[in-house]
Amino acid sequence: MRITKFGHACVRIEHEGTTVVIDPGAFTEAEAVDGADAVLVTHEHADHYLPDHLLRADAPVHTIEGVAAHVRADAPALAERLSVVEPGASFLVGSIPVRAVGELHAVIHPELPRITNSGYVLDLGGTSVYHPGDALTGAEQDVDLLLLPVSAPWMRASEAIDFARSVGARRNLAIHDKIYSDTGLAVVDGHLRRFLEPAGQEYLRLADGDDLD
Repeated sequence: MRITKFGHACVRIEHEGTTVVIDPGAFTEAEAVDGADAVLVTHEHADHYLPDHLLRADAPVHTIEGVAAHVRADAPALAERLSVVEPGASFLVGSIPVRAVGELHAVIHPELPRITNSGYVLDLGGTSVYHPGDALTGAEQDVDLLLLPVSAPWMRASEAIDFARSVGARRNLAIHDKIYSDTGLAVVDGHLRRFLEPAGQEYLRLADGDDLD
């Protein structure tokens, strides 16, 4: 099992010969998708979904209908590679079982309509990894590694802390981290370690391109 953090919310997962890339968006280096066997997209926002990245990868794209509609309009050549995922559905990506979690993006402002969002739980040989996209929806199962959003226009630090606590993962890897400056991220990192580590929950943030040990 190999997990590599790429720009912002993008993570590359390699397990038993299958390579899955999640949310290669506008803050993500294009090479993140090279050699991918499949790409998962949680929702339509540009920091998670970039048509050029999907076109670069010769791989099926698993996503929800809200994103699929954008793909068909933005990059018709990708239509035949789309696999639409229903909320709560379970499916296989190569050798990796995946389950879709949740239906809606977090609230940005009460006066803005909420778009759809699907998180994904991946089973890597008995190790569960959860990418929630832009939502604070529980995984409804035990999680070994939470890919934890730590900075967003829709999030307070207290929400990141409480979400990590509620999921209860032993390890928490920061994602969604291009919104704050390095100084701001250091403040958030400090808060998350202060609250999670005494409870036995490891928190870490990796530089782009680094692997999780």
